[in-house]
Amino acid sequence: MKKIGLFYAKEAKKTAEVAKKIQNELGSSIEVIPVEDAWQDDFMAHDCLIVGASTWFDGELPTYWDELVPELQTLNLKGKKVAIFGLGDQVKYPDNFADGVGILAGIFKADGATLVGFTSTEGYAFDHSKALWDGKWSGLVLDVDNQNDLTDKRIQEWCKQLKKEFDI
Repeated sequence: MKKIGLFYAKEAKKTAEVAKKIQNELGSSIEVIPVEDAWQDDFMAHDCLIVGASTWFDGELPTYWDELVPELQTLNLKGKKVAIFGLGDQVKYPDNFADGVGILAGIFKADGATLVGFTSTEGYAFDHSKALWDGKWSGLVLDVDNQNDLTDKRIQEWCKQLKKEFDI
């Protein structure tokens, strides 16, 4: 059985709520690791990783991820699959909507991981995003502030996709 780790900040309320919904969809065998306490060994101990973050201010990673980036950049994640989810606000921040997803995707790809969980941009209104790769989101992008009514459906569809891509 594949070992799957779910990394997110427990202190980030909205991200934590989304992560709990993802865990419920994928099953209780998913190991939750608070990113505030995560180190290299935690990422290396799993076959598949699900990582989540919101985007802060003008397209920045939250502090809890930002502090971990130097550790992440030293990893060799070849052979591991990584799925990223993130939150953003397309109304207030249309020029850097959900950039955190794209920043994390770039870091994990540079570490040799195989990125999975790409999703459609259909139904979103934004001007620019680092999360946009080859016409798709580089993970699950949610706007719980402006499209909360679509959140549960998007999570359910993404989790079905991950079950196939993670082969679980």
